[in-house]
Amino acid sequence: MKMNRLIPMLPVKSIPASVTFYQKLGFSVEQRNDHWGWAMLRFDECRIMLDQSINRHPDAPRQSVLYLYPEDIAKYHEQVRDAGLPLPALDITFYGMKECRIDDPDGNRLWIGQADTKNAQQD
Repeated sequence: MKMNRLIPMLPVKSIPASVTFYQKLGFSVEQRNDHWGWAMLRFDECRIMLDQSINRHPDAPRQSVLYLYPEDIAKYHEQVRDAGLPLPALDITFYGMKECRIDDPDGNRLWIGQADTKNAQQD
């Protein structure tokens, strides 16, 4: 049997606020229904759903983490900052990724990274 795709669905408080945030990350709206409080966003072949109806405890901290793998982390980092999101500086992790982290408006955590081939450790 084959799995065709996996699309994360994040609970959000406000579709308009969340859509605006993810658009600054480069996502575009593929489908949206404000009456339902739902949207499907796309960035190339990557998709994410945002949904107000599954937000049973709107004040609870979010536990989800999405890891975004752009083709060129430095270029993407600059593009997102130019779009108005306050991304922290890129850092090299102990596991060899050049990355930064940011929360969306609802506390869903986004890690954005790329393998740091320049500083990769040799085993």
